[in-house]
Amino acid sequence: MPGFELFGVEERKEVNDVLETGILMRYGFDGPRKGIWKAVGLEEAIKKTFGCNYAQLTSSGTAALTTAMAALGIGSGDEVIMPSFTFVASFEAVLSVGAIPVLVDIDETLTLDPAAVKAAITPKTKCVMPVHMCGSMADLDALQAICKEHKLILLEDACQSIGGTYKGKALGTIGDAGTFSFDFVKMITCAEGGVVMTNNKDVYTKSDGYTDHGHDHLGVDRGADLHPFIGYNYRISELHAAVGLAQIRKLDTFLALQKKNNKALRAYLETIPEISFRVVPEGGDDSCSFLSWFLPTAELTQAVIEAMKAEGILAGNFYWYANNWHYIRKWDHLKQSITLNRISSEQEIALKALQHTEFPASDAIMSRCISTAISLVWTDEQIKEKGEKMVACIKKVIGR
Repeated sequence: MPGFELFGVEERKEVNDVLETGILMRYGFDGPRKGIWKAVGLEEAIKKTFGCNYAQLTSSGTAALTTAMAALGIGSGDEVIMPSFTFVASFEAVLSVGAIPVLVDIDETLTLDPAAVKAAITPKTKCVMPVHMCGSMADLDALQAICKEHKLILLEDACQSIGGTYKGKALGTIGDAGTFSFDFVKMITCAEGGVVMTNNKDVYTKSDGYTDHGHDHLGVDRGADLHPFIGYNYRISELHAAVGLAQIRKLDTFLALQKKNNKALRAYLETIPEISFRVVPEGGDDSCSFLSWFLPTAELTQAVIEAMKAEGILAGNFYWYANNWHYIRKWDHLKQSITLNRISSEQEIALKALQHTEFPASDAIMSRCISTAISLVWTDEQIKEKGEKMVACIKKVIGR
C-alpha cells in the first residue's frame, strides 16, 4: 500500500479528460461535459469490482460513514458499538449524527471481540460497527448473528481493508452498508474520497440525496430537484473520481504485489519463535496492506521499537499503542469531549465516562503489536535487506 505508489499515465489521462471539458462537478452541465462522467463511471466500477448493488461516492471516508449512518437511521442518543482500536474518523462520524460511540475491547484479529460486543448491548444500542483495521476483518459471522438476535444494524467500516474478502464476499458489502476511504494512503486513492456501498435500495437513495443537499436527482434539471429531506455537501468532484477510476482498474495488480511482498517479509519474521501474527478469521482473505505481528510482552515490544529506531529501520513499522490517531489510550480530546460546537448532554456524559473506562484486553494486545506497512514497489533485494535487518534487531533485543 498505497495506490499512489503506482500513480502514472492512466490517472493523468482520466484527469485530463475532465480538465479538457472544464466541468469539475459531478452533477449537471450535461452538454459541456461531452459525455464525461467520472463519478458515475467509478460508482459502476465499484459495484462490479466489489459485488454490491449500489454505490454512492462521497468526499471522504469520514463523509461516507456519516452518510451511511444517516441513511440507516442512526441518530440522536443511539449507541454504536465500535472497537477501541480504529481511526479517529470512526468515532467522529458517530458523533456527527448525534449518536454515542460505545468503545469495546478487541481480540487478536485486531478488530471487535464478539464477546465484548454482546456484553456492551443496551436498550439504546442501534448499530454494531466493526472496523476492519490494517487489511483484515472482524469475525463477521459472529457479529451478524449478534445483530440478527438483537435486531441491530451491522455497518462495516472497511476504509482500511479495500480488497479484503470474507467467505468470498468483499469487505464492506456484507453488512447493511459498508464504507471505503479513498484518501491518499489507501489501497485505491482518489487523493480524497470515499464510498457508501449497500444492497439496500432505500439506503442508497437516501445516501444519494444526503450527500448533495437533499436533492432527489429525479429530474433532468438539478436546480428543479425536490428535496425530500435535509442533506449536506459531501460530494466527490470529477477530478477526484477520475483518479479513482484509473486506480480501481489496477486493484488486482495492487493486491497481487501486496500479497507477494507481505508473504516474503513474513517469512523472515517467522524464523523467530517468539513472534506470532494477527488472527485472520476462518474464511477471510487479508488484503495484506500491513503485516501485523506480536511479541510476548509489552516490555519486549517497546524495546524492539526503540532498537529499530536506533538502527534507523523504524520507518513503516507502527506501534499503535503509542499512536495518537488509532488507539483509545491517546484520545484525550475524545475522553474530555473537547469540541468546537456543543454536543448533547448524553454524548458528553458518555465521552467523559471513557476517562474511567479501562480496556485491559485491548491493552494486552495492542501493547505487544507492531504493524509493518507493505509497499507495492519493494524489490526482492529491498525485502531481503529489510527482513534481515528487522530479524537481527529483534534477536538482539530478545537475546537470541
